[in-house]
Amino acid sequence: MSSKNNNETQDKWNLKSRYFWVEGWGSAFLAVLAALTIRWGTFEAYVIPSGSMLPSLLIHDHIFVNKFVYGLRVPFSEQWLVKFSEPKKGDVVVFKYPKDMSTFFIKRVAGEPGDKVYYESGKLYINDQLMAQEAPLDQSDFNWLNDDTFKKENGPSDKIENYTHYTETLGSVRHSILLRNSNFSDPFGPVTVPDDHLFVMGDNRDNSADSRYWGFLPKPNILGRASIVWLSCEETLPVLEFLCNPLTIRWGRFFHQVK
Repeated sequence: MSSKNNNETQDKWNLKSRYFWVEGWGSAFLAVLAALTIRWGTFEAYVIPSGSMLPSLLIHDHIFVNKFVYGLRVPFSEQWLVKFSEPKKGDVVVFKYPKDMSTFFIKRVAGEPGDKVYYESGKLYINDQLMAQEAPLDQSDFNWLNDDTFKKENGPSDKIENYTHYTETLGSVRHSILLRNSNFSDPFGPVTVPDDHLFVMGDNRDNSADSRYWGFLPKPNILGRASIVWLSCEETLPVLEFLCNPLTIRWGRFFHQVK
């Protein structure tokens, strides 16, 4: 064995050597550390598993979540190191489900601390003010939907014509919502959002398990704000269900901004 090889063998375990950090195990450690740091503090990828956010987010949309926008946390905890801003009305947030912290949900913030929330017949009232619902300026969100979308979620009898697409304004955010044409659900509220909590709802208002059913969202449960769709598909692979079927990719949703 040459002296060069001998030196490299010795250096790959020597923490003070340049070889250890550039080509040896140190470089692998730094790569893993960088990846974990990015995931912990800046962006993380998630996949939309259900239709509760239709038509804003589709089933099998792959999104990036901005974890830096609200602040930085102590790793592997709900404690903040530093906070930059607070979630506000209209934000689409990913969070740990309060009833099962191992499960992640995605919903839209409808009420902030101190807000009085009331919902009846598809109408959302915040502090006794009706949140505006208007005919959409365009149908770009709704055009992604079809009968199969609703059959997968609610059974073979459901179909797209059972729903109407509206544009709602929450705070400064104009976003899409879906309402079932025949809405016979019971009124909800009014309730007042407590300190350090939020009231969250799905955009698919009649098919969403949200704060109307399981209560207020503690702010420490929030992981970040949804930012963009980086990949989307109609179907996943039969065996590897976490991977998109390349034959069903929705090319037009690449880099679609989450509103």
